[in-house]
Amino acid sequence: MSLPAIPRRTRIKICGITRSGDALALARMGVDALGFVFYRPSPRFIEPAAAAEIIRQLPPLMTIVGLFVDADKDWLTQVLAEVPIDLLQFHGHESAQECQSFQRPYIKALRMRPGFDVEAVAQSYENARGLLLDSYRSGVPGGTGQVFDWTQVPTGLKTPIILAGGLNPGNIAEAIANVSPEAVDVSGGIENAPGCKDMAEAAALLAAVAAADEKHNSIIAGEGVSE
Repeated sequence: MSLPAIPRRTRIKICGITRSGDALALARMGVDALGFVFYRPSPRFIEPAAAAEIIRQLPPLMTIVGLFVDADKDWLTQVLAEVPIDLLQFHGHESAQECQSFQRPYIKALRMRPGFDVEAVAQSYENARGLLLDSYRSGVPGGTGQVFDWTQVPTGLKTPIILAGGLNPGNIAEAIANVSPEAVDVSGGIENAPGCKDMAEAAALLAAVAAADEKHNSIIAGEGVSE
C-alpha cells in the first residue's frame, strides 16, 4: 500500500535583526524565526532593551532566537531576564554542559572547515534542538558571508541541521537541494548594510525556498512511499 509522502517545508530564520520595521515585515512574510545578536563585537549587536521592544511588537507564534558567543554567565543571565528568548544559539566554544545550564532549548553552531568531523562533535551536543552549520574563518565566530563545501555535511545525523554560511536568494535553492536541511539561517545575504534587511531580497529568498520545497515535494509525490 502506498502512503502519502510528508511534504517538506524548509524553515527560515533571519538573523541579525536590529530594526522593528524589518522584524514586522519579515514576520508578515512568513519567516519562522528571528535572531538577535547579543555579541558586542558584531556589527549586528543589539542591546537587550532594544531587542525586547522590537519583540514586543511582533505577532504571536514567532520564534525568538538569542545569539551568544562564549558569553559571560552574568551577561547571558541579564539578557534572558530582559528579553523573551525562546531558543538560545551558541556560536563559540561552549560545551554541551554550558549550553544546557540555562534551562532553555538551544542550537549549537559548528564552523565547517576541512577535516572537521561533524558526526563526532554532534554526539557531544545530542540534546541540542539543532546544529547550525556555518562557514569557518579564523577569528570570526559567524556571519562570514562565505559558503562552505556542502559535501562536508553528513547524511543521517540524528540532530536536525540548520544550514548557514553565505546563503542568499541566488544560491538558497541549490543549497536546499544539496543538503536538505531542516532550516536555513540567513543574515548578510539579504542586507544592504549590517543589520539592515532588504525586503525585496527577503521576498526573493522566501520565494526561492518555497520553489525548492515545491520541486522536492513534486518529485516525492511522483515516486510515492511504499508501506
